[in-house]
Amino acid sequence: MGATDTALAALFANPVMGKAAIWFPGGAGAAQSLRLILRSPDTVTGFGAARVWSETVVADIRVGEAPTLATGDKIDIDGVPHTVEGEPVRDRERLIWTVELVPV
Repeated sequence: MGATDTALAALFANPVMGKAAIWFPGGAGAAQSLRLILRSPDTVTGFGAARVWSETVVADIRVGEAPTLATGDKIDIDGVPHTVEGEPVRDRERLIWTVELVPV
């Protein structure tokens, strides 16, 4: 395990930053435990002359814990089911997925 892997493991294991979750591949596949880091940024989207404000839920997930993460997968966080919305995006080093989650 390299220094980067050790640092990422520490960040995701940190109880302040990381959160336990359960991943269901394909929305109903075999449950797999993982850890993620949640962010909830507000977004403002332009629609013609209007600007629409919305709350979002974004999660960072280690690729090694969910190598086949895809649109439509289900992730339960604190007993609340979420669906992966849109295509998950990996970082440049291919270590972290960034996904937008929508509560079911």
